[in-house]
Amino acid sequence: MSLPLDPRDERPVARAALHAWLAFQLRAALHPETARSQLARAMGPVAALAAQTGETPEQVLGTRAFADVVAQLVRAGVRMVPFGSPAYPERIAALADAAPLLGVRGDPALLATPFVAIVGARAPTRLGLDLARSLARELAAHGIGIVSGLARGIDAAAHRGALEAGGVTVAILGCGPEQVYPAEHAQLAAEIAACGAVMSELPVGAPPAKHHFPLRNRLISALAHAVVVVEARARSGSLVTARHAANQGRDVLAVPGAVGAPTSEGPNQLLRDGAWPVLDASDVLAVLGFGPATPVERANRASRERSEVRHRAASSAALQRPLLDPATNALLDAIHRDPATRDELAERLGLSPQGLARQLLPLELEGVVAEDRDGRLRVLLER
Repeated sequence: MSLPLDPRDERPVARAALHAWLAFQLRAALHPETARSQLARAMGPVAALAAQTGETPEQVLGTRAFADVVAQLVRAGVRMVPFGSPAYPERIAALADAAPLLGVRGDPALLATPFVAIVGARAPTRLGLDLARSLARELAAHGIGIVSGLARGIDAAAHRGALEAGGVTVAILGCGPEQVYPAEHAQLAAEIAACGAVMSELPVGAPPAKHHFPLRNRLISALAHAVVVVEARARSGSLVTARHAANQGRDVLAVPGAVGAPTSEGPNQLLRDGAWPVLDASDVLAVLGFGPATPVERANRASRERSEVRHRAASSAALQRPLLDPATNALLDAIHRDPATRDELAERLGLSPQGLARQLLPLELEGVVAEDRDGRLRVLLER
């Protein structure tokens, strides 16, 4: 059973599947690359757990402990989305270290929304807070989801901006899915879950430990098409997210700040290293391939078309070739013949980075093209 697992489902087959996945998560969550490899070789979590540790689900999570975990999930309203489920976000599934199991408060279907990550300092300036909030609000108004980490400062401002626009926002936690960290964001987390999702790859009871957050940051960048760093110090978790984004082939953007200001050190460093500068939401939209005058309807239509493509793929129906202009056909043909990075494709086709981005975005949103872990683009769906 690979559909989202509802802890309230008391059918024996559902209970057994949930038990197996929770036990595997308990052993494997902090070693996701090994876990993903085991799942790729094994037929489900029971075999993967046996291959990894030689244990059964009952040995890892006894009957009483399992019942306690289930009760906590039910109280928190968490559903579990296993790797391989149609509801599992494709952009995370493409990672070599994809999480084996995601705990989700909210609607797992919304994880297929096109996202931009907005991250930054926990103690930002008022200007930084206002900018993060307005960026998120305007991007959400264009149909772009906002993903961040629910932290104090820039993260919380980004979530609130998306909520103000009535958009989708996702918070990815560095603790168990039944918790909220920091605790003062409990109400914010509830509002996010009501129109988006609060998500964690960690097992129930996992504390907000320091080493959990760099692990969490790779999921923030993976879910997003681009990562925007608003304010950050020179040694910041936001720069870890930016590094993950670069390694995953995502666009990295940064808001420039005053030279010498502590909260500007991180973004200015990224800009020096080649990140896209952001002065307002139009800069982010341009990197995503949207012109500055693109109406909201275009973004909403793209989102609907992407959802329909994903539904047909999940139900194994025949996928028709999208109606594409000749330039996009040439792009698909180039990727199909020889998968390549964005820079290599732009050079091969004589396109600017912006021109390439405009052609690629609809293909990525429709699930036709995706990136490998090494940043090379490949065609997922045969035409």
